[in-house]
Amino acid sequence: MEIRTLKYFLEIANEENLTRAAEKLHITQPTLSRQIAGLEQEIGRKLYTRENYGIRLTEEGRLLRKRAQEILELEDKTLTELTGTNIHGTIYIGAGETAGVKHISKVLRELRRDYPEINYRMISGDAEDISDKLAKGLIDFGLFVGKVNLKDYEYINLPDADRWGLIIRRDDELAGKKFIAPDDLRGRELLFSHQAKSHGEFSEWLGYSMNELDIIGIHNLAYNASVMVREGLGILISIEGIVNATEETGLKFIPLRPEIKAELVLAWKKSAVFSKAAQKFLELFKASTSLNHQE
Repeated sequence: MEIRTLKYFLEIANEENLTRAAEKLHITQPTLSRQIAGLEQEIGRKLYTRENYGIRLTEEGRLLRKRAQEILELEDKTLTELTGTNIHGTIYIGAGETAGVKHISKVLRELRRDYPEINYRMISGDAEDISDKLAKGLIDFGLFVGKVNLKDYEYINLPDADRWGLIIRRDDELAGKKFIAPDDLRGRELLFSHQAKSHGEFSEWLGYSMNELDIIGIHNLAYNASVMVREGLGILISIEGIVNATEETGLKFIPLRPEIKAELVLAWKKSAVFSKAAQKFLELFKASTSLNHQE
């Protein structure tokens, strides 16, 4: 499989039209069709079917689209790491939604003072997404929230932890409470982030089956869920600090009781081979975290 052919296929998949894809690639449509036909022959599967106004990816085509994106991202990451002699390039970091990103921000800010050609790419996701990308070498570091299996990683524990609670409207009947107890959630329409839904400590805190809860929505981004809360659609289980819950927004954060705190961990693959930029980031992060622990 040639990188060029994968780029051609991704353009077709994105445009869903051979003519438009050929125009963007600055090649003729017959040339593009021949390239993809050769790819299909190599794989032994049809990647798309023709329709009146374009194409539709087959199941195999959808899988190849996902893998091709990963391959091209890895190619770009590798070229960035290998070219040039100065310390420059992109540091790839995956993170769950957490205010703990402030620690990464401080290190990146300090790093760029000495190495202004270093930049970063932050990829949001839950623990499963981050683990998958670390395993495939698509990211250098993963910032995990809460309990996670770390047997395949080296890691650093961050000096603080996230606190779980409820995001509600300020006119909600629960708004007068200082803390939220498990029974307060019974009979309420609930919104969860993916990381909250998979958070083992929450089900332990609840003390009864998650199936007894009325979970009406699952979200990747807490911000989107908070907008729905403001509009009167449910209440949100969230980490403190990632949603603006002030009087101006009409929202309020109330912590859970008993308290649930999620530890924060920066992890990377054992025996990982880092770019010079990623190595500098790790050195500075270790030094910064050590100082914070001492404080």
